[in-house]
Amino acid sequence: MIRICVVGLGKMGLSHLSIIRMHPAAQLVGVCDLSKYFLDVLKKASGVAIFSDYEKMFAETKPDAVIVAVPTRFHAGVVKAALRHRVHVFCEKPFCLDWFESNRLASEADEMGVVNQIGYHYRFVAAFQEMKRLIDLGAIGKISHVLAEAYGPVVVHSKGSTWRTQKEEGGGCLYDYAAHPVNLLNWFFGMPERVGSTVLGQIFSNQTDDEVYGTFRYRNGLSAQLSVNWSDESCRKMTVKVSAWGALGKIYADRQECQVYLRNAAVAPAGYTKGWNVRYTTELTQPVWFYLRGEEYSAQLDYFMRCIESGERKNVNSFSSAAETDRVLSMLIDDARSAAQDLRAAESQESLAARS
Repeated sequence: MIRICVVGLGKMGLSHLSIIRMHPAAQLVGVCDLSKYFLDVLKKASGVAIFSDYEKMFAETKPDAVIVAVPTRFHAGVVKAALRHRVHVFCEKPFCLDWFESNRLASEADEMGVVNQIGYHYRFVAAFQEMKRLIDLGAIGKISHVLAEAYGPVVVHSKGSTWRTQKEEGGGCLYDYAAHPVNLLNWFFGMPERVGSTVLGQIFSNQTDDEVYGTFRYRNGLSAQLSVNWSDESCRKMTVKVSAWGALGKIYADRQECQVYLRNAAVAPAGYTKGWNVRYTTELTQPVWFYLRGEEYSAQLDYFMRCIESGERKNVNSFSSAAETDRVLSMLIDDARSAAQDLRAAESQESLAARS
């Protein structure tokens, strides 16, 4: 049995806790949070050891692995402590708000030989896995353009906020929402060479961005558009979509399905024909031992557990891959800041010209 503990009992922490408690290879040995109410309820309901200090929990329970689900600003501190105890780490996304910190932790985890994984669960959605497989097969030929989108109703009025909507705590829409399609783009195509035309716009928020738009350029001539908005109440919940156009067809994927159009010149992969094809998530998804919110949440934790059992450290959602996502997010911030500086300089020049 793998001895595992959980740090953080927010929405994702409680979800991970419920899933991992049902895993046949897991033994929950401790839970850490600052909420005495949550801890008291959990202790009465489950009898699990509770802590308000994760350093003390690591020292006393001696876990093999930990699930980190605290606000993003605190990820680095908890992960560092876990690595000091040589504990395998599953950390919620995004990794860190500073990509240099992400890189340092990725290197440290690799040096220590511990399994490390970040919770980018869309890589475990079967429709996106099928899109990745078809891209790798070259099913639609050379891809020229991609559109990666994410929309949802997180901030739909100007009053009230949570840690997710505070720039210093969660990073705003860029880190909370845009990180998902950016992570998928990195998985499909690797790191972009440059980003441009970045917009980090505010709709309702005063201190952080509510919408993110930008253009990615890759060395092979591929371009990608990023379109993200978490102030879109036309979506009942978060919706992530990726569309790719190639010389031999088109692929579109979201949580529900993978649609593929193959031109007559394309060599259809097994199970596909020329013209339109639709593969639904229900037919692509492998069953999981426990369902909560979506199979992908259970699948990613099962993958983490299996990597620990096998000693496999080349994780599909490793710290290193998450650090690359953080790097792209940083590139978007730098590009938006540069554009704002250029605009201010241009306005200043116009003002001087008007006075002269």
